[in-house]
Amino acid sequence: MEKKEILEKSRSENKNKDLYENEVIKEGGNAGAIAAGILATIFFCIQIFTGGGMNYGLYAVVFSISAAGFSVKALKLKRKHEIIVAVLYWITVFAFSAAHIYNLILASPLR
Repeated sequence: MEKKEILEKSRSENKNKDLYENEVIKEGGNAGAIAAGILATIFFCIQIFTGGGMNYGLYAVVFSISAAGFSVKALKLKRKHEIIVAVLYWITVFAFSAAHIYNLILASPLR
């Protein structure tokens, strides 16, 4: 294969996106997920210390970011590690969601 053929094949596989740009987008997504986790933790702590109870919904949202990311990786790469991590993240999302809904039901004036 000649250099031009290799470059053309690479461009078609990467849909004319630069590999560096793809890596930057990936790092940006990771940084966004970390920032969401930090902000959720700050809000969670402030809510507890001000007597507002525990809002598990914040963590359900934050963990859903990683769950979705690992789900996409698991579907595309079909690696055992990504599948296991995606399942664990989704279990965590459902647990936090259930805890949040349970707390909402307990606090509901309709109860």
